[in-house]
Amino acid sequence: MSRLDHCHNLADFEALARRRLPSPLYHYIAGGADDEGTTRANTAAFDRYELVPRFLRDISRIDMRRTVLGRELAWPLILAPTGMSRLFHPEGELAVAREASAAGVGYALSTMATTSVEAIGAEPGAKLFQLYMLSDDALNFEIIDRARGAGFDALCVTVDTVWAGNRERDLRTGLTVPPKLSPSSLLAFAAHPGWCLGYLRGESFTLPNVPGAKAGDVSTLAAYFAQRMERHISWERIERLVRHWNGPFAIKGLQAIEDARIAATVGCSAVIVSNHGGRQLDGGAATIDLIADMGDAVGDRLELILDGGVRRGAHIAKALAMGARAVMLGRPYLYGLSAFGGQGVARVLHLLRSETERTLGLLGCARLDDLGRDHVRLAGAAPAFLRSGAAAEPGMSPRRSWRPPSQI
Repeated sequence: MSRLDHCHNLADFEALARRRLPSPLYHYIAGGADDEGTTRANTAAFDRYELVPRFLRDISRIDMRRTVLGRELAWPLILAPTGMSRLFHPEGELAVAREASAAGVGYALSTMATTSVEAIGAEPGAKLFQLYMLSDDALNFEIIDRARGAGFDALCVTVDTVWAGNRERDLRTGLTVPPKLSPSSLLAFAAHPGWCLGYLRGESFTLPNVPGAKAGDVSTLAAYFAQRMERHISWERIERLVRHWNGPFAIKGLQAIEDARIAATVGCSAVIVSNHGGRQLDGGAATIDLIADMGDAVGDRLELILDGGVRRGAHIAKALAMGARAVMLGRPYLYGLSAFGGQGVARVLHLLRSETERTLGLLGCARLDDLGRDHVRLAGAAPAFLRSGAAAEPGMSPRRSWRPPSQI
């Protein structure tokens, strides 16, 4: 399978990206921290919940529009911020932003991007700038002001990377941050001449959104950035950033209910419920298991955006039914980019939108607001009549003892 039209789900793109990328780069995308339990759980946990369809509804037209962080999206998806996207394909962040705009979804540009805020800002569509805080607030405000000047709609601060996760896959393949290539990883790159040719033909690497970073190799740039990362992000500093930005503001990486409550009090507009794809703390909860309780705690004071593990339209429907305003997607669009450039990203978005629309129709939901918790149930839960002492479900006949047909 090597043709774009032979990719029928997101897993197909991962398989192709694995073939087309040098193995250290594929594993850099796919890997997580330690035993990668949280990385796997993010997707597997969606199977903990079953969908409950309702029929005899008018679904002749499905409307998936939703306003997120002040911008109306054609459907509630934001492409997550991913650093140094040109590592995976020469088209990099610019292709991703263009395809996101064409699909009517949001795009989040990373501080660690290899494309400037000005270049992305010149593109149409809903745009979110993701800030990794530096130890110098003057530099943070400089980056924020550039994003505002470039026309970005919202600001997002990531707070779960103040300590580097233990990504053992990268240690084994020789690609660390900063990268240190071993003899075996050099062979892996040499075995993929197509990727190497694209890399060599491309412009020199730079981190144009990091003040003071000069063009150079990936190792030097990553080391420069790591030396300037902030290790102490306080709520007071978040509040100052909220005031300075003075617009839709998201905080990414929160998992505790109390942290979400505080985020609401300091003026945040949204919480992106995220464990960084399991790349930071292994052993944390899958984000789909957190979204409903967090929503109950903060009510309508914050928009909740689920990040982590989404691979199917049904996953999006479950997240929205449980209280998410929107979802984020990271690895799958990088696989599409790695395999086919911008066309791969477009195909990923087309498939996921079709799946989401189909799922809503099969659930009997013509609008996103029709989705609710009555559309999900715990997988494997015993029927109500078998639950000891349980009251009958609404609409069910009163419980009675079962008798064989011959005795009725």
